[in-house]
Amino acid sequence: MLFLDYLRRCHRFKSIEMNKVAFKMRLTPGCRDEYKKRHKEIWPELVALLKENGISDYSIFLDEETNTLFAVQRQGEAQSSQDMGTNPIIQRWWAYMADLMETNADNSPVSDLLEEVFYME
Repeated sequence: MLFLDYLRRCHRFKSIEMNKVAFKMRLTPGCRDEYKKRHKEIWPELVALLKENGISDYSIFLDEETNTLFAVQRQGEAQSSQDMGTNPIIQRWWAYMADLMETNADNSPVSDLLEEVFYME
């Protein structure tokens, strides 16, 4: 996943062993339309990188009342988001999106991993 490398660097998120991952981020108020536009025009090289690293079935939802972005994705077992965080494509995407989101000093989105408490297949 695009932002899991940041999450895994945090001491409390070092071991993410599940295939499906959910997390939340914060959108800057008033940036909904631009956020949607940039994702509609997502770079082909970014999509290719994510897929090459086992990321699939990736969705991001917006709670407009709180400007909370809720993301869910599937990870392949061979995927290493630790490696993705140093990838220049990821770093460029973070910089490109930084003006729309709450970010860390390295432009990675401030993200909170979410615990799955219910699943129905």
